[in-house]
Amino acid sequence: MSSLTLISHPLCPYVQRAAIALAEKGVPFEKIYIDLQTKPDWFLKVSPLGKVPLLQVPRPDGSDAILFESSVIAEYIDESQPGPRLHPQDALTRARHRGWMEYGSSILSEIWGLETTRDVRVFEEKRKALIDKFGRVEDELGDGPFFAGANFSLVDAVFAPAFRYFDTFDEISDLGVFANYPKVRAWRKALAARPSVQNAVTVEYPQLLREFLKKYDAYMLTLAS
Repeated sequence: MSSLTLISHPLCPYVQRAAIALAEKGVPFEKIYIDLQTKPDWFLKVSPLGKVPLLQVPRPDGSDAILFESSVIAEYIDESQPGPRLHPQDALTRARHRGWMEYGSSILSEIWGLETTRDVRVFEEKRKALIDKFGRVEDELGDGPFFAGANFSLVDAVFAPAFRYFDTFDEISDLGVFANYPKVRAWRKALAARPSVQNAVTVEYPQLLREFLKKYDAYMLTLAS
């Protein structure tokens, strides 16, 4: 059995961040999926916020330490496990990366509104907010292929799950979010080709996301041709 256990949900982008970090470091781990609509009692006992991901880390005495919050988990993985460093060594650059990781979380909040609303007005507000936010990202990106150039970082692990949503959204309708951002499009393509990103979800992910949209009767579905 793997020494680390990642408590997960099939659609959670925050879980994907942790899974990507583990894969990039070459760390074996077990993944346990739970139903967030019917959270098991054992999960509620160990999860302070009642959210995934959780990382169970064995202690020398045989007990488990429970880590929560995806950024905390990702940084622990980077600091505690061998393999390529996913955070910059320089303190200032590392702090800036942490800021962009938080920015990636704000993008996920906009995506949540985009995919769950039934209201065309809210949908357009969220779509335009995403265009504006990715415009800031476009201005920050260099020559690639990743956020900080040649080396994959935790910022890449944060943004890859956000881009993954659009693989399914694009099959429904072209939302035009990345139309004017060639650097963002190139970054998205590079991340999609990364094995750690590809393997962070199950093959059922696109179908599960479509079912999620149907559950919310999402306005986006009305755009399908």
